[in-house]
Amino acid sequence: MQNNGKPSPPRQVLDVVVIGEALTDIVTTPEGTTEHPGGSPANVAYGLARLGVSTGLVTAIGGDRCGAALETHLAGAGVALLPGYNSLEKTSTATATITLDGSASYSFDITWDVDPHDFAPTPPRVLHTGSIASFLAPGAGKVKEILQQLRDDCTITYDPNIRPALLGTHAEARSAFEELVHLVNVVKLSDEDAEWLYPEKALEETATHILGLGAELAVITKGSSGSLLATPSASLGIPAVKSPVVDTIGAGDSYMSALILGLLTRATDGYAPSVLEQLGGTAGMAAAVTVGRAGANPPTAHELRAQLQRHH
Repeated sequence: MQNNGKPSPPRQVLDVVVIGEALTDIVTTPEGTTEHPGGSPANVAYGLARLGVSTGLVTAIGGDRCGAALETHLAGAGVALLPGYNSLEKTSTATATITLDGSASYSFDITWDVDPHDFAPTPPRVLHTGSIASFLAPGAGKVKEILQQLRDDCTITYDPNIRPALLGTHAEARSAFEELVHLVNVVKLSDEDAEWLYPEKALEETATHILGLGAELAVITKGSSGSLLATPSASLGIPAVKSPVVDTIGAGDSYMSALILGLLTRATDGYAPSVLEQLGGTAGMAAAVTVGRAGANPPTAHELRAQLQRHH
């Protein structure tokens, strides 16, 4: 078809592309059942868009009621769902059943596969992946291929967000994790993730080990004890921001979103101690806002700025 000599419109260039699962969290209690949009990578994409970052999500959902709810949720924040996302027969679910005594059991109905995506013409500034998407076949292998394709073109961040019930043996999970660390720049994990992956190591030793595998920055969050940010030349502890805790749902994903925002907006490409302080402080503040209200409800850019100014 002729285009009358007019150039084709440029493909959208996104600051961040997130690759990973979007699913429905189902919570069943004696009072009834509720459903919420979930999946750690989808939560990170949602948090980034709320912070004003142009964000795309490569994911896989179904053309069902749960998939439609996820589409509405993500689009409402401004996340661009990238082509091929509507590829599953049914949307994946994670179910938590909570009994009268407060104990919880979990079950998962998750399929993870992803259509190959050609990022070569327009690589993002940051590519983020993690969670189930980096471990569960067949999609995990395709995620690894995308990381290999883009490792020289953008900053790659990774949060394993360990879910032991879905990971096979400990040795297999640790091997899969370490194979991805070789391909990424920044690794963020919780203290629970670190202790599960490396029960024989102190957190500082785990950070050093991750840097030895090739990462430039290792971040370990420690809940109310703050976070540890380590590079080959510096290690910095960032205290947590004191905040009333309604619940901790989504706090780690909110931290990750704000950490990526910090990577995009830092004054220099390096990881000087002043940069680490800014990265950890911004991310910790986002997590503090999130735990102060119910559910996975990360801050907007305005809310985060206001809280950072208040605490300076």
